[in-house]
Amino acid sequence: MSGAGAPPPDDELGHDHEAEPGEMPHDGTAADAGHEHHLGAAHQVDPASVVPPVEIAPGVLQIDTLLGGWQRMTAGYLVTGQAPVLVETGSQSSVPVLLAALDRLGLGPAELAGVAVTHIHLDHAGGVGDVARAFPAATVYVHPKGARHLADPTRLVSSASRVYGDLLDSLYGRLDPTPPERLHVLEDGEEVRIGPDRVLTAVDSPGHAKHHVGLHDSVTGVLFAGDAVGVRLPDLGILRPATPPPDFDLDQALHSLHAFAARRPSAIALAHYGLLGDPLTLLEEAESTLRAWAETATRAWEVGEDIATALEARFGADTAAIPPEHREKLEILNGFHSNAAGFRRWLETRNGAGADPATGAADPASGS
Repeated sequence: MSGAGAPPPDDELGHDHEAEPGEMPHDGTAADAGHEHHLGAAHQVDPASVVPPVEIAPGVLQIDTLLGGWQRMTAGYLVTGQAPVLVETGSQSSVPVLLAALDRLGLGPAELAGVAVTHIHLDHAGGVGDVARAFPAATVYVHPKGARHLADPTRLVSSASRVYGDLLDSLYGRLDPTPPERLHVLEDGEEVRIGPDRVLTAVDSPGHAKHHVGLHDSVTGVLFAGDAVGVRLPDLGILRPATPPPDFDLDQALHSLHAFAARRPSAIALAHYGLLGDPLTLLEEAESTLRAWAETATRAWEVGEDIATALEARFGADTAAIPPEHREKLEILNGFHSNAAGFRRWLETRNGAGADPATGAADPASGS
């Protein structure tokens, strides 16, 4: 997810999976008759209200998955061809809307060849188990460090439940397991074939999460960037980095931006939200913004100040003129507190677990 203020999940998860505060799952019901989901009613969305999918590039259809009932918050993308592939499912709570959109496109249960998730945060992959069940011929593509948690999400969901509390069920939903034989681990540079002349190329892109992969379309040049570039909601128009715990890493995040730029995409499709042109300028903006946030977070941490307060003091004015209802969406999806938690975790890890910011000495209470 992008990062809404919550503590990092337990270390028992190995920091190679995780549901993070900041990207939201939505309301979900059973993808097949008789299957029960653990979803609250507060954010249920009537599938009849589905926003018609929009073709944003030749053979690329954008699907608004209506996280929390909000439009233009989370997107999935259907890449069409002989073997169509869905990029991102959104949250489990969004499954009814997603399935209604795919049905509107005339996609039958045997016709979806693949489902690819850029990473396994619940607002991106929470619906994978449901979608795999609804489309039994589809292969599920995932980063090597995320595969085991899609096969057995027990610990991921348990950790997310402790982190999110009631919000997990009322907004995101959970994550149903995907049969291991349906999973395909995507290595860097591997191609997912859509048709004779169309492939999606995997681009290993850690930083936001260790299990993050971008996908580059050979026909249009569109690069599906997940959260590696950040969050830019159309109703706000500002780009904000996404630095949630537990495994945000600044150096890796910058390297991933450079890897994207090296592929010279024609445009970048964000999960939050939509297709953005002038991709090299966007990637430069993403890098400069991320460096500025990291500088502010580091300075605050070094002197023992609250990182979230420092970030809000420096960057809060960016959204001051935006209507409150739109600011609320951003803060739920990618708030200062969640991003601050990610920076804090990164700084502590970089300087040694439990290290004192001023001296670098380990805190005796940490057990280090």
